[in-house]
Amino acid sequence: MGQVSVRRIELPKPRSDAGFLIVAHRGNRRQCPENSIAAFKMAVSEGADLLETDIRITAEGAFICFHDPDLKRMTNGSGAVEQLSLHDLAAFSLRHQGRVWGEERIPSLEDLVAICPADVALALELKSRRFKDPSVCAAFVRELDRLGMRRRVIALSFHRGRLAALKRVAPDIPVGMVSFAPWPWGNVELLGPVLPILLLNRFYVREAHRNGYTVCPLDPAPESRIPYYRRLGVDALITDDPGSTIAASRRQDPDSEVET
Repeated sequence: MGQVSVRRIELPKPRSDAGFLIVAHRGNRRQCPENSIAAFKMAVSEGADLLETDIRITAEGAFICFHDPDLKRMTNGSGAVEQLSLHDLAAFSLRHQGRVWGEERIPSLEDLVAICPADVALALELKSRRFKDPSVCAAFVRELDRLGMRRRVIALSFHRGRLAALKRVAPDIPVGMVSFAPWPWGNVELLGPVLPILLLNRFYVREAHRNGYTVCPLDPAPESRIPYYRRLGVDALITDDPGSTIAASRRQDPDSEVET
């Protein structure tokens, strides 16, 4: 697997004037239940370029947008997510800040694609351990093909084995690794260094770009550090609240015409 920049993904021009690609972390999870259709729609309306979501697998093999291994934190139900079917999961409503959001259910990947505009891409974090199985990765790629999304996604993970398994099945799909390493490395296209790395190593982004990587720091509340990220030259910002991040970027852009 070569170290080829994620810029080769067929992405449109940025949808906002933030100066970075804006990656909506589980949609707008500050305002809506995370990984909900409401959160994704709000993020799109605010100008997000990519919708980031977590992918788990139901008992029958369907791909869903859900972070946790169990239902307790984010729904009004209980139980292990991957032991339930799509039909079972449809009985539960999502929560936000302790409040049940009525008709907001756990969306499938197909549900997300249905509301994803043509100028927005998807960043899909492979949460399930089952992604280490090449047959599961093959089924995932078939689903992306069926939905017409294969060329508009990047797969993400904290676990190299899951990304490697996917790359063996579909080497054309770019992958990104959340990185705890102090220097940029790995057989991936995108690196997501945790915030302390970029605070300690101000040469990280320069070296990453020299080696063909795209950099999106793992900092879902980046507003106060936007000037620093601008100086480093990061390519994208992941954020829990795209509208807030875009507004902060405009205020802190020395070339912006927006008054502060």
